[in-house]
Amino acid sequence: MKKEKLWESILAEVQLAISPTKFNTWFKNTELMEYENGKIKIAVPNAFTKEWLKNKHNETIIEAVKSVGEKVDRVDYIIEQNTRRKKKKKKEEIKKEDNEGQMEFEEFQIDKKSNLNPKYTFENFIVGPFNELSHAAAYAVAENPGKVYNPLFIYGKVGLGKTHLLQSIGNEVKKSSKKVKYIPAQKFITGVVNGIKNGQMEHFKSKYKDIDVLIIDDIQFLSGKEKTQEEFFHTFNDLYEKNKQIILSSDRPPKSIRSLTERLRSRFEGGMIADINFPDLETRLAILKTKAQEKKFNISEEVSSYIAENIQKNIRELEGALNKLVAHHKLTGKKITKKEAEKILKNILESPTKNVSSSQITKAVSKFYDISENDLKGSSRKKEIVKPRQVAMYLLREELEYSFPFIGKKMGGKDHTTVMYSYKKIKKKLDTDEDIKEEISLIKQMMLSV
Repeated sequence: MKKEKLWESILAEVQLAISPTKFNTWFKNTELMEYENGKIKIAVPNAFTKEWLKNKHNETIIEAVKSVGEKVDRVDYIIEQNTRRKKKKKKEEIKKEDNEGQMEFEEFQIDKKSNLNPKYTFENFIVGPFNELSHAAAYAVAENPGKVYNPLFIYGKVGLGKTHLLQSIGNEVKKSSKKVKYIPAQKFITGVVNGIKNGQMEHFKSKYKDIDVLIIDDIQFLSGKEKTQEEFFHTFNDLYEKNKQIILSSDRPPKSIRSLTERLRSRFEGGMIADINFPDLETRLAILKTKAQEKKFNISEEVSSYIAENIQKNIRELEGALNKLVAHHKLTGKKITKKEAEKILKNILESPTKNVSSSQITKAVSKFYDISENDLKGSSRKKEIVKPRQVAMYLLREELEYSFPFIGKKMGGKDHTTVMYSYKKIKKKLDTDEDIKEEISLIKQMMLSV
């Protein structure tokens, strides 16, 4: 049996054993390079896929080979570009290496018409269980814009790859000569404000009339901006009625975006909502290996494990730590041992939440729930005030270990029994209520930047 036919038969068996999402994610860009005397060599596109197939799907492949009547003693994975699917890259898209051996992404020019950065592609987007659904939905939208998952709403914490995924869709769609527009929500807001101020709203609206795919990043910033929400609602409807694709990202799901009009919330929830979660340890290790390989930096298992175990919730921070080690190695020429890594990354890996103040907590809670700090500490019994107040009390106790009477004083002179009740109520809710769990997680991130 020829290699191509054999691999097609093996893949057909693999498809029966795993979900379509997993198959498309891990097997779509693989090839059978060699098969001789029970030894199989499979070409994979990158180090991440190699690690994942080796650790997660090796047995599935072996069983599939046996199912088609072939002998198998060993499976090897070789990183090699798939010649059948790999198109020639345009000169301006070739990644150049700088003197330090790092990938020089600055060589890419942002496309002025679409606002897309060509460095963001599906090929260099790292997929794992934490973003598998979002990736699969994004890929489906890129292949059939306006026909599936419209709108596509992707949400997740800062630094987990939302912007990369959104722009990957745009860059893929652009290949078919469709008109794509990527815009951060804050830029859209500025456009509305300037349009009203200068009497040029019609000119502003005309920019979005003939777009095939509209991508808006960080849509949560529309919260509380009534005029901008109104304009976006009309833009959304115009495009949607013409079967044009709308893609949105946020740091939270639509139901958790405060001060968002019901008609917009309804539109956002009418399509596909997919989240990007925190990567697990195996995925973080694979990401580090892939990034280190891109930078031509030899990182030991001990060092990569140290970083992956200490940076758990942000891919950007993971890469930032690696960049710091690479820079130190280039400057000093020293081999990076675990002991050396601990010294270099000391400031990065120290837990920042231990240094937050009570002021940061109350500011973050007020900002998240879109209420004033005076209301938060006041005596109002309105439902939209009581819950944020209870969350603030919970965080003051949990993060700073303040006593209940002291928290009461901080929160406008509340009785310690009120604080105790609030703390216990939120703590109990965290066991069963996914929404409150997610809200508190987002607030903890905001505490570091207010």
